[in-house]
Amino acid sequence: MNINKSNYQQPTQTTVLPDTQSLQQQYLEKLITRHNQRTKTSKQIAQTYRPFLADNKSLVDFNFLLKEMFYPIVAQRSLGSKIWDVDGNEYIDVSMGFGVNLFGHNPAFVKQALAEQLEKGIQIGTQSEFVGEVAELICELTKMERVAFSNTGTEAVMTAIRLARTATGRNKIVMFSGSYHGHFDGTLAKGKIADENFNSVPIAPGVPPNFVADVLVLDYGDVKSLEAIAYHKNELAAVLVEPVQSRRIELQPKAFLQQLRQLTKELKIALIFDEMVSGFRIHPGGAQAWFDIEADIATYGKIIGGGMPIGIIAGKAIYMDRIDGGIWNYGDSSSPQAEKTFFAGTFCKHPLAIAAARAVLKHLKTQGAALQEQLNQHTSQFVETLNTYFQKEKLPIEMVNFGSLFGSASSGTASVENSPSVGGLDLLYYHLLDRGIILRGDGGFLSTAHTEEDIDYMVWAVKDSIEELREGGFLA
Repeated sequence: MNINKSNYQQPTQTTVLPDTQSLQQQYLEKLITRHNQRTKTSKQIAQTYRPFLADNKSLVDFNFLLKEMFYPIVAQRSLGSKIWDVDGNEYIDVSMGFGVNLFGHNPAFVKQALAEQLEKGIQIGTQSEFVGEVAELICELTKMERVAFSNTGTEAVMTAIRLARTATGRNKIVMFSGSYHGHFDGTLAKGKIADENFNSVPIAPGVPPNFVADVLVLDYGDVKSLEAIAYHKNELAAVLVEPVQSRRIELQPKAFLQQLRQLTKELKIALIFDEMVSGFRIHPGGAQAWFDIEADIATYGKIIGGGMPIGIIAGKAIYMDRIDGGIWNYGDSSSPQAEKTFFAGTFCKHPLAIAAARAVLKHLKTQGAALQEQLNQHTSQFVETLNTYFQKEKLPIEMVNFGSLFGSASSGTASVENSPSVGGLDLLYYHLLDRGIILRGDGGFLSTAHTEEDIDYMVWAVKDSIEELREGGFLA
């Protein structure tokens, strides 16, 4: 939930009263002390193992003023919509494994499937017993033709790009600004315009410039991007798109996506949907079904693994045949015909991941679209309730959702009035954490395990946090 300082009259240094600054300082000290006392074991664990553990696990950015609260909550157990930490504190979790836990934590049907597979053993190297059935179920729900398995979403996206390049014989791909496609070097690019030409540069140190030289980063939802794709048609192997960007939920450009599908089909450019977040969440058929678009390749993960690590590459046979050479039969003269690219991974098709995926897919098939429809409706009502409160209180905060994914509308850098070095996002995040709510940054995910009581409590917690921020001198 972002607090947009642009909607406030920004005070100059001469108008900030010393007593206001003092009030804010006292308030921050009390908040920090309270949080440290409540989660002292989590803080102790972070400090003890920092010399050994290189870890970027944090849902907020480092801020020196809030340094003493900068550590992850260490979970001890979880069930349904709840997590309990090592200090015994109970939380309503809406980070939900960054979108993994559509059914809440430790759902009984997944737990049973894992227990049964553990009893049988973990056989690596031979074929998993249920892998063919899982592939068939994925094809049934997504309407794709063939499926391959990897271990993570990053691997799935990397493989999808490689398949598109193999099938088309071209190297360049298009991505869109604001999207996230994992941490593969070949997707860690941002756009740069020089002399009216599009160029891409790495987004972080350690990524060689040549890894992103064949990446064209365009503006998402902009018709000019379609023109750029048409201009580069002879170079492009694929257009990689996150249909609704998890960092910009309010942008849901159905018309643009349909135009993009038509254009890429005409130009014989592979359209890749990255459905790590939207897959099986917004609709049983994912964003493709939601927007009525048939992609050439789609990547999935998160929900389908039931909490186990998994990546899925699904697509049309013309692309997926590059994994194994294509379909052939016993008892005749058929043989693999398609040119293959390289694909491997020791833990691909891991028996536990496949067992969990099978349980999830069978559950989704049994429940039907009503599962997503009801969850989407509950999330929309939750967001509407919060926005009504924000409007009534004249707060420059707006929540948006795409199905059961929710967050704040993009509003640039968030700050709190009179304290430009302390982010409103950070403060509100810690207030809600103090009240027993774990967010995914500025939003999160509702699951089928979240109850009306959970939602009512979260609404109360937001209102109470806002009032405390005001008492601390941070909001008008």
